[in-house]
Amino acid sequence: MTRLYRRLLASLLIGLSPAACAERLAGTYSEADFARVSKFDAHVHDNVADDGFLRIAHADGFEILSINTDYPDFPPLETQAHITVAKHTAAPAQYHFATTFPIAGFGKPGWTNQTIRAIDAAVARGAQAVKVWKNIGMVARDEQGQRIFLDDPRFDAVMAHIEQIHIPLIAHQGEPKNCWLPLADMTTENDRSYFREHPEYYMYLHPSEPSYEALMSVRDRFVARHPHLAFVGAHLASLEWSVDALARFLDRYPSASVDMAARMTQLQVQSNADREKIRAFIIKYQDRLLYGTDLTDDPPAPGARAQNPPAQSDFGSEADEMWRSDWRYLATPLHQRVEAIAADTPGLALPRGVIDKIYYANARRTFK
Repeated sequence: MTRLYRRLLASLLIGLSPAACAERLAGTYSEADFARVSKFDAHVHDNVADDGFLRIAHADGFEILSINTDYPDFPPLETQAHITVAKHTAAPAQYHFATTFPIAGFGKPGWTNQTIRAIDAAVARGAQAVKVWKNIGMVARDEQGQRIFLDDPRFDAVMAHIEQIHIPLIAHQGEPKNCWLPLADMTTENDRSYFREHPEYYMYLHPSEPSYEALMSVRDRFVARHPHLAFVGAHLASLEWSVDALARFLDRYPSASVDMAARMTQLQVQSNADREKIRAFIIKYQDRLLYGTDLTDDPPAPGARAQNPPAQSDFGSEADEMWRSDWRYLATPLHQRVEAIAADTPGLALPRGVIDKIYYANARRTFK
């Protein structure tokens, strides 16, 4: 290696000597490795009947987990289920899916047994997880008009059954902490645009609704009540604002893991402040983190609202761009401009073994 090339490599790793740069880079991937390394996006929403998502995933070396979600901006649950089952049947080694259940009718006689039967039917068709969404805790109410929270004992039989059949629960509980801040005080543009377009979920506008701290307490009580349930906290378990808070959660609940979907920019905010702290966190918890994006391919809708991450008109380009940008950040030392935080961001250059776990092995272990 020429002296000039050594200096170039060293310039890519902030705060490290040329010798340390060379040592670190010897055990890392490069951008050129991206497509050839096996990867798994553990949090996407593929809601269209064509195979466009699968084609771009195959070209970029990804398996995917498409998550059915009880979300009013998505197609009906029956449509989502039909699409994911068909695609899993056609490409079972690459296309995986998570089922869900509607919250309508919660608490009525028969709701528990009906929900368990629906979960079993979905698992028989190939579902590898069950998803619960933020409407539990933030929107849904029972027949008496009371807000439904995830730690409600009326969920216990369903959760015990999910544990018994050995599949994980993916839980989107709460929202990023930015949701409770004025738009001007939010740390990322993707959060700002999402909550501007979804005022019903923007809790700063609804001070009478449960606080961020209250929702996190509910989630923690739920996880504590089900210590043997494989729990995946979607979106860094809504603790994206602080790796210290996330570390405390993971230490407290050994059955829990988290996906990184739609929260990479929050990690980048923190790594721009202290790169080595974020790098050390990911290395320490390398067995508990799953790569995910929240990429969403929905039927065309001229009036569609902002998504988080934001959607583009060319979904294939959007997916490829996001996957490559995240790879550059996690796997390499290279810098990139991240518009969502209006900043230049150096990569973390995580060791190959860590990348292999976050991008593939952890998901394959979790979604058996």
